[in-house]
Parts: sequence; structure tokens; C-alpha cells
Amino acid sequence: MSVALVGGGLAGFTAYLTLVRGGVDPEQIAVFSPELDPAAAWRRRAAAIRQTHMRSESDGHCLPTSFPGLAVREALRRRSLRPLAQSVCDRYHPSVAEFLDHVESLHVRSGWCERILPARVERIVAVTGGFDLDGHGPFSHVLVATGHPGLAVPEDLREDPRAVHSYEPHDYGRSVCVVGAGLAAATEWLNALASGATVISVRRREPLRRPLNVPRQYLSKRGLRSYWRLDPDARTRLLDELLRPSYPPGVGWDAPLVRAGKRFRVEASVNGADQVIAATGFLRGYRHDPLLERLVAEYELDTADRRLVLDPDCTVPALTDRSRTLAVCGVAGQYAYPAADTLAGARYAGHAFLRRCRTR
Repeated sequence: MSVALVGGGLAGFTAYLTLVRGGVDPEQIAVFSPELDPAAAWRRRAAAIRQTHMRSESDGHCLPTSFPGLAVREALRRRSLRPLAQSVCDRYHPSVAEFLDHVESLHVRSGWCERILPARVERIVAVTGGFDLDGHGPFSHVLVATGHPGLAVPEDLREDPRAVHSYEPHDYGRSVCVVGAGLAAATEWLNALASGATVISVRRREPLRRPLNVPRQYLSKRGLRSYWRLDPDARTRLLDELLRPSYPPGVGWDAPLVRAGKRFRVEASVNGADQVIAATGFLRGYRHDPLLERLVAEYELDTADRRLVLDPDCTVPALTDRSRTLAVCGVAGQYAYPAADTLAGARYAGHAFLRRCRTR
């Protein structure tokens, strides 16, 4: 085998489908993953926050090409233009059930399970013409798709017996303090209110309201060229701004808060609520991923703040040449592609990786 995917989540799965559609023989691909189901981690998190609809819109799917997306498929199924009109305005949000059915149908017929090696890679070693992965290989081309490195819990909540992370299974107390201001936090406000609880929102600043995680301008060729021209410090500052917590605008989010009246309020700090929910997302940066941290240390790779410095095609410059490829996708690839932690980002990285596999 000449190609390895390190990580078997949705990003790795999307990259795998992209490679196969692009002509790479599945027999030449090894996927290192402790789980067979590519949606397993995502499914658990969505279930924990009772998520019902996707934030990403029509192109938030695992297929190798953006078009036709989920909106087109729903429009054909319903014989209605409404999903297409909603998609144009970034207002189309397929249900979680629809998305998971989509992943499962691809999973069953893709040959994915036959490519899985049930292991978690701890070390990548550069060797002549490729890379060794914990004694497996060598592989000429390696794509690292290890996903989010863990849940972020504020220091002052780690020993608090009332605290639970929003992405962990939980019910709701009579009074609930939700820490955070992004999509998970907004979802938890509505969940807790629906359960009959009083909800206190604790946030450092007012949340941004935008339909997509990253504004669409930064997903276009023109926007990306402008982004790539930024020096490392400027790019880091822009990423920090783009990745600020946000959730979509709309009456569906606002009306329940208005109806709640005094049962919903904003405060500056955690108070005496029965329950505290840390809707604070994930740990950020390569230092929280043992595989990437070791790789950076052993090969003295360039970093910018807490991110790996990557070329625009998501490759690691110091370890990629004409004979071999080491690339990164998912959240660790944001230096190359601002929305790398989305399915559109996984598709972008997958196509760039495919070009390397085809020509080297």
C-alpha cells in the first residue's frame, strides 16, 4: 500500500471517497482508525447537545464534489425549488437524520471498512521515499486527519461537581448556567429552556451571528489567494477572528429567548445554578494532539502561534518533496484553509492530496 489516512472520522472518510473517485485503487489505501463508523464521534456529540439540523448547508456532505449537494438531492426528492433557494441564501440546513443517512449509505457501499487498520498512530517517521507509521509502511503519501484533540473545559470548572461539557451526555437541572457563546451554547440555551429550566448565559462578549462557521468569501479562490498572501502573524490574527464563537441569525434562535422572559438572562460569571454546562468547544492547537506535537518536536517544524505552518495544498513543507507527501486536514489544517474543520475543508484537502498521489 502507498497511501495512508491517519484518522477515520468524517474528514478522513471524505478524503478517502475523494481518492477513490479520483482513481486511487482502494487496495492501495490504509486507514488507521480505532472505529469503523466515520460518523461515530460526530454522532455522539450531536446526540449530546440534541442537535436536530446541520449548520453547514448544501455542500456539507462527504461526497467528493460540492455539486450536487444535499439541497439538490432534497429538491429532487421533494420536487420543490425551496431547498435550492434556501441554499443560495445560506439558509438551507439539512436535518441531522438526513446527514447521518447520507453518511451511512456511502459507508456501506464504499469499501471503507475493508481498508481500516484498528489502531491509533502515535508516531510518524520520515524514511526514504515515504513515512513509517508505528512500524507500518513505508507509505509514500500520508494524510493526517486526527480531528479535534479534546474537549475544552475552563480551568475554574474542572473541579466543579456541577459541571459537564456540552458534548458529553447530560440532562438538565432546574437552573442551568451555560458558559460559551457559539452554536453549542445557543443550542443548550434552547434545550434547557424547553426542559423548563431557568438559564443563565455566561459569555466574555456578545456572540457573532452568521449563517456559516466561516464567511463564504474565505472559501472562494479569490478569498483564499488573499488569505495565503498574509504573513504568519497576520494569518493567525485573522483566523482567531474568523473562528470566534458564533451561531446563525434567525427567529428560530431568538423567539424562544424572548418567550422565556426572566427565565433567560446574561451574567458575567458562573453563579449558584444547579448545573453548569461548558459549551466551550474543543482544545485548540497542535500541542493538544500528541501525534502532531511529537512530529513538530522531532522535525522542528514551523508553527505560527498554536498552528502548524502548511503550504496552500495542506502539505507540511519540511517533510514533503517530489517523492513523498505529508499533508494535514481537519481542524489542524486551518493555516492552509480557514474552514478546514468543515466537510468542505475536508474535500479541499482531499483533492489537493489526490493531486499529489496522482503525480508522485
